[in-house]
Amino acid sequence: MMASVFAARNGDRVTVFEKNSKIGRKLCITGKGRCNLTNNCDVRNVIANTPTNGRFLYSALNRFSPQDTMRFFEENGLSLKTERGGRVFPVSDKAYDVADTLLRVARREGVRIVFTPVTDIIIEDGAAKGVVCGGKEMPFDRVIIACGGCSYPLTGSTGDGYAFAKKAGHTIAPLRPSLVPLETIEPIDSEADRLLIKNAAITVFDDKNGGKKVYSDFGELQFMHYGLSGATILSASSHIRNMERGRYRISIDLKPALSEEKLDARLLREISARHTETFPQLVRGLLPAGMVRMFVKMSGIAADRLCSELTRAERKRTVGVLKDFALHIKGFRPIEEAIVTSGGVSVKEIDPKTMESKLVRGLFFAGEVIDVDAYTGGFNLQCAFSTGVIAGEGGAQR
Repeated sequence: MMASVFAARNGDRVTVFEKNSKIGRKLCITGKGRCNLTNNCDVRNVIANTPTNGRFLYSALNRFSPQDTMRFFEENGLSLKTERGGRVFPVSDKAYDVADTLLRVARREGVRIVFTPVTDIIIEDGAAKGVVCGGKEMPFDRVIIACGGCSYPLTGSTGDGYAFAKKAGHTIAPLRPSLVPLETIEPIDSEADRLLIKNAAITVFDDKNGGKKVYSDFGELQFMHYGLSGATILSASSHIRNMERGRYRISIDLKPALSEEKLDARLLREISARHTETFPQLVRGLLPAGMVRMFVKMSGIAADRLCSELTRAERKRTVGVLKDFALHIKGFRPIEEAIVTSGGVSVKEIDPKTMESKLVRGLFFAGEVIDVDAYTGGFNLQCAFSTGVIAGEGGAQR
């Protein structure tokens, strides 16, 4: 949509082909339906938060920065707000308002929107010459491939762009999920399924690399029947680059506000107050009920053990598990559940100043189809907007 707006502003007659019955379906589910559309930071910060080929975006981000994104939407009637970590949302907290703003601006600029899928692109004599829809060839001077990755396929994001690019001779970097929930080797107790922990500290360790710390974060996580999800886990997943079963370990600090010493003192007070109760009842005073059974099992302390019978070693073990509730990662959840697809069209084959293919004249790329992906916080959508702008302008200036 951003590419179409900026191509039209440069005087081109622009047609957007949309396979869904409504435009912007994937945009409408971002940020839990609120749409974290950018991050209120400088260009250097965006690049730093884009671990896969971030430097490729230097020209695009300098042409259309986060501040330009915010200005674009606010000048077109969408009020924005900045929240924790620089995350920018519409004041309405409705992702639909972001999509509707883009659609309104595109129509105002004269963009034609056709609700039909493209099945192929036409390439003749080393140049893009149009698209194929329903078996019918439709000629165009330039073609911009901006149809996303292959995550959340129900939104229409089914990886079509990779097939088009591959047919054009482009290299496709291996596709893998990013910003995705994680499956754990240890089973998650049914009582803990969908349990949300709002204030937890997590640390990811690479046990194959001597227990090296890979990532740490603080915030929400959610236990799922398969493993872990939530904001901190999604961010952590993008730091796991060499997934192998059991290689990565996530340490969850369930009481990050308390040191081990203070936590032990609290435990002593709880034991004193509950000396006739069992160990699970003690744990219930410290953690949400859904975690009790799983915590007791991890501690190795018998469920029928009375608080008054707990030894100093068992008390120390309890504190240890509260501060290091460790789960080993089996793998990523399927790419269909990922927020972002990592991998895509090789940046070595795209001109970073225009987003034009270096292999096929008049063929441009924008957004997630390119081998660029970032962390959570609005950075991925900013990458999409910036590459869309210069693809639109690049195509129009030919």
